[in-house]
Amino acid sequence: MREFLINKLFKFSNEPIKFLDLIEANALFNEGMLIDPAKLHFKFKNFNTYFIYFCLCFCVLMPLLALSHFIFEKIDFHISILSSVFVTSAVFICFDIFKINIRKVASKRQILCAWKIHFAYFEYEKYNLKVNEIYSKAKQLQIPNSKLEQFILENLVKESV
Repeated sequence: MREFLINKLFKFSNEPIKFLDLIEANALFNEGMLIDPAKLHFKFKNFNTYFIYFCLCFCVLMPLLALSHFIFEKIDFHISILSSVFVTSAVFICFDIFKINIRKVASKRQILCAWKIHFAYFEYEKYNLKVNEIYSKAKQLQIPNSKLEQFILENLVKESV
């Protein structure tokens, strides 16, 4: 179900992710930052995003609306108006949260796919933080981008042995 939704919400490119983009995306992901989708070769399908979020809201809010309508009708209509304002604001705020969370899931998926290509012999869960440390060290030593892949792989092999 989750994979189905991700495929409906995003358009993924068939282009492989470059090594430098993978390393930068991994570093940002480990820091909890949002990553530019263009670096990881995906984009939102906007209509599908709105439609799926609408369906989720409809499934959650309609039963609550049906239950609360009868309660608020008996008490006072002013409370009903105030609650509708709060629910409307919550729907819009939660859409941003929904979009951020699915973007993180898609970013992780793309990082894992690119990891299998560039670091085929190193498990992601075990080595992603080590690669991040080596990358930080390479930036401090001002290693040129042309030699970055070799530097990271050599240091990764040294640390894993």
